Amino acid sequence: MWIELVEGLPGAAVFQAPASEPALLRCASSLGHPLPADLVALLRECDGIEGEYEAGLIWSAERIASENRTLRDDSELATLYMPFDPLLFFADADNGDLFALLPGLRRPDVFVWNHEDDSRTWVAPSLAKYLEWWLTGQIKL
Repeated sequence: MWIELVEGLPGAAVFQAPASEPALLRCASSLGHPLPADLVALLRECDGIEGEYEAGLIWSAERIASENRTLRDDSELATLYMPFDPLLFFADADNGDLFALLPGLRRPDVFVWNHEDDSRTWVAPSLAKYLEWWLTGQIKL
């Protein structure tokens, strides 16, 4: 479903091989909470999607765990920004801004974190709409 959705949209997309179940379990374990169902379904089809210029439309399970652990555990970042714990980053805008889900809300909404002013702004009602709106240029940062 996810690959077909992205293939039907304009723009370049490179799909990675599906994530293994152990990789998904390691990711969730590293983060200390389950991954949202839509993100798991997508990663089971392709463990990451690269857009034009190798932009990370969707990170791999390994990168999701690594980036989130780094942001959550960095004591210097903790003095500069609001806590990252509620956010689950899964993609970047290739400009320093990051896209995130809020798994604690149990809603599928996607937000963007602006690295310059630490704002967290709603950008899409779901992961599918995020992909559609990002690839069609409807998300403006």
